[in-house]
Amino acid sequence: MPETSSKIALIGAGNMGEAIIGGLLRIGVAVPQNILASDALAQRVNELQARYGISPFTDNIAAASNADVVILAIKPQMMNKVLAGLKGNIQPSALVLSIVAGASIQTLSEGLDHPYLVRSMPNTPAQIGEGITVWTASPSVKPDQLEIARKVLQALGEEIFMEEERYLDMATALSGTGPAYVFIFMEALIDAGVHLGFPRRIAERLVTQTIRGSVDYSQNRNSHPAQLRNEVTSPGGTSAAALYYLEKAGFRTALSRAVWAAYERSKELGKGRYVKDPEHPEEERRF
Repeated sequence: MPETSSKIALIGAGNMGEAIIGGLLRIGVAVPQNILASDALAQRVNELQARYGISPFTDNIAAASNADVVILAIKPQMMNKVLAGLKGNIQPSALVLSIVAGASIQTLSEGLDHPYLVRSMPNTPAQIGEGITVWTASPSVKPDQLEIARKVLQALGEEIFMEEERYLDMATALSGTGPAYVFIFMEALIDAGVHLGFPRRIAERLVTQTIRGSVDYSQNRNSHPAQLRNEVTSPGGTSAAALYYLEKAGFRTALSRAVWAAYERSKELGKGRYVKDPEHPEEERRF
């Protein structure tokens, strides 16, 4: 993928911020001297400088003011404060790309008073270049800016552009939150294996490879999951017994309700609903 000469400012240098830096450098979209990373913790950005050779900042304005692309990789709780600080301090022609859950294009536009906006929702596997990101853009975003956004997001794995923003809250619930569903499923299977009598390390190995192999097999066969499930479910067999219990216990319904709850929460975040701050439960923070 061709390198872009754009200066890229990363506001927020957590796990996803580092994933973006690593991905951009790994596939050659940017060079270290064109990446400006800002975080409140000087130790964190200094670590990234030592690891990747990027330019470290603890002042968001200093990082963003000369950038061609500004990437918002902050927690939703920090959104209002960060937008207020950046308002009027971003180049008029710069592209702003947000990976913040629930932050709508309208919220970004009003908070920054800026027209060129991309909203995206990557997921955790992006940290190893195996993620998938759903994204959309404000109508004013130019074709060359769309291409830059695509290059940045491809550094995290696969990407899907959607014309309508409403799909972003859906993506947050399905693929953005999706790894959490997989991890709790893995944890439950491992615990079940331990309950049967396997050493935990063996149960972990069995479950991990079973899930990895099943996904690879599904992609190789290119068949509907229902067909694959039927193929491994012999009449009166062990799979039939296990699946009967899962259906009886409401496995599908519970998962569907979980996804819907995440979807509703994403929409609440976008509307700026008040929630309890887990670190200061006596206070309420507006997202």
